Amino acid sequence: MPALIRTLRLRDLLFLFIGSVIGSGIFLSPGLILRQVNGSVALSMLVWIAGGAMSLLGALTYAELAAANPEAGGLYCYIRDGFGRLPAFLYGWCLFLVISAATIAALARAFSQYLAEVVPLSAIQANLAAVLMIAVVTVVNVRGTRQSSDLQNWTTLVKAGLVVVLSVVLLALGKHGGEIIPAASTQLHGTKLFSNFSFAMIAVLWAYEGWQFGTYSAGEVIEPQKVFPRAFLLGSIILIGLYVVAVLGYLVALGPAGAGASNAIAATAATAVLGPWAGKFVALTILISVFSATNSVVLTAPRVFYAMSKDNLFFKTLAEVHPRFHTPANAIVALCVWSALLTFAGRFSELAEGVVFVGWIFYGLGAAAIFPLRSALGDLAKALPYRVPGYPWTPIVFLLAAMAVVGNAIFLAKQDPKEFRHVLAGLVLLVLGVPAYFFWRWWNEREASAGQAGRRKEPT
Repeated sequence: MPALIRTLRLRDLLFLFIGSVIGSGIFLSPGLILRQVNGSVALSMLVWIAGGAMSLLGALTYAELAAANPEAGGLYCYIRDGFGRLPAFLYGWCLFLVISAATIAALARAFSQYLAEVVPLSAIQANLAAVLMIAVVTVVNVRGTRQSSDLQNWTTLVKAGLVVVLSVVLLALGKHGGEIIPAASTQLHGTKLFSNFSFAMIAVLWAYEGWQFGTYSAGEVIEPQKVFPRAFLLGSIILIGLYVVAVLGYLVALGPAGAGASNAIAATAATAVLGPWAGKFVALTILISVFSATNSVVLTAPRVFYAMSKDNLFFKTLAEVHPRFHTPANAIVALCVWSALLTFAGRFSELAEGVVFVGWIFYGLGAAAIFPLRSALGDLAKALPYRVPGYPWTPIVFLLAAMAVVGNAIFLAKQDPKEFRHVLAGLVLLVLGVPAYFFWRWWNEREASAGQAGRRKEPT
């Protein structure tokens, strides 16, 4: 029977880690972060470093889980083994319907928008470009994990290189470096300082999100006990460095006031330093970044649906592995077809993007799974190939960060009707997952019973 094969090495997992995180956030959100800390450059930089450190704590925790249980499905498996099949199913349910599918749909729409900055497109052509991008990524991923990983490596290398080149140019040619130190201080104090810093941290954690996708492909990683800790540690350090240098480049190019006023800071900074033509360069950079991020989702998320199907908690066909390409082809196609439909869903697609905060409930739950799993191992936990440093505080701090993201979404829902609809939709999605779980259990038990009855009737 065809099975997934281990083909991903340290380099592949490292590029997957970095490529999953770098989307469009670093090109757009630094201005928002600066405004949230009242224009303080020092606080802004501290937020980017602290956000990276928080993500590092989560990555180190997940690295232990992945090394101890290198099974396809990653986070789904950790929740299943730590807290049971129902919460694990709810995560996979939300991942399929919204978290991964809406991410792909949003990235596809962003791809067509930035492509229009380089090549003029009509509305119909933009929609076709979005769907075509998803189709290309689908074909590559169906044809082989090795091929899709190679594509991920090259696109990640290109976009990270472009971020570095742009940052160096802005640092070299920018004329506002002298404004940075005077803007380092802050007028915020007490609870106001804590509140503003916390909200900025939430936004930065969104910018760092995506590193957990690498765990989904644990069943295809060579020497996972060695590879996961190294890739996750090195990837986190590289991301923090890239982000900090990029933000410094924006500040030198625009000055703190100009940077804080921009909602498309990369394009604004490049145009200010290099001229109007630089806007297309930034659009091309984001185009490659978005394509790479889409490929990373399609390369990883279907492995969760594959694992769910093997557990008899989803469509059985999604557990099938292509006999020639050794990929979960049906799971890949199902996710990409649903994502393509969401690109045309208009308001529903926008609503779905807002519900992605639900993912952080499960990211925290996945990190918390380390406690019951270690407890179940007892003294055998000391023999694990890798143990997270700073245990138990490392997973605890990350769990608190995940709770803060979810709490922030609920807090904003009280003040903003749009955010309220997002939170309500997320809760409805979770509630609907409960009867879906029991339906799939009943359906697959019925199928299994029917199969056994059929075999008993066969003549011997």
